[in-house]
Amino acid sequence: MSKLFTAYRVLAIAVGIFLLAACIDWLLHHVDSGIPDLWWLWMMHGYVYIAYLVVAVPFIRKAGWPLNFVALIIVAGLIPILMFVVEHYVSEKYKREHPEVVPA
Repeated sequence: MSKLFTAYRVLAIAVGIFLLAACIDWLLHHVDSGIPDLWWLWMMHGYVYIAYLVVAVPFIRKAGWPLNFVALIIVAGLIPILMFVVEHYVSEKYKREHPEVVPA
């Protein structure tokens, strides 16, 4: 379960970074069309988001949390900045319930 937790955290942060970077690029591109469109950021966000879901759903289910957490993690990957908030919340909740994962 510890490896699943680590994979969840890494993928959640990666999804958040790609989503935030892609949104900033989209905003800057529409403000000044001279800035190149970094379309590959959206593509990378999509691939990492799918991997995130593949890891996060079993993680939440094995932790024994209710299905509303699954809905929360799905939505978090689609709204900029919310991913970082949700990742922190889920990590803190998991660490409280499983103190053996917290390094000494």
